[in-house]
Amino acid sequence: MDTDARHQRPAGSPAAAVVHRLHECGETLATVESLTGGLLAAAIVEIAGVSSIYRGGLVVYATELKATLAGVPEDLLAARGPVDPDVAAALAEGGRRRCDAVWGLATTGVAGPEPQDGKPVGLVYVAVAGPAGTEVRRLDLDGGRDHIRSAAVIEALRLLAERIQVATDVDPAGVGRR
Repeated sequence: MDTDARHQRPAGSPAAAVVHRLHECGETLATVESLTGGLLAAAIVEIAGVSSIYRGGLVVYATELKATLAGVPEDLLAARGPVDPDVAAALAEGGRRRCDAVWGLATTGVAGPEPQDGKPVGLVYVAVAGPAGTEVRRLDLDGGRDHIRSAAVIEALRLLAERIQVATDVDPAGVGRR
């Protein structure tokens, strides 16, 4: 198992925890990935029973695909580039909408080995869009490309788990959570 942003191995599987919780709630998930290039979706679909909750995902590595496939506003991409908190939010919201899911989870950032558009290696944004809105988390990761990408997956899943817990605390029955 890979390590998280603090170079620690998570206890248990963050993907399994999310999949099982979404199954309990009867809710669905979609992913939109840039930085992680499919690693997030792969971590999720490794879990048995995932077909009941995972709607699908988009890998939008090219900047223009963030607009055409995920629905990120072109003017936002032109003004700020693909590594931006508002772009991360738009990716999560776009995935949620395009895949008709209750939750959208997105990653964008710079894995290296070189900076991109003035953004440093290790700058990552993960975002979750759900019934109560969207939350973005900035990560400043160190280490090599592989660590940055795998840590982004773990941290994205942790953020989703936190948001699911908050939503469950607010609305334990899941009523009207679309």
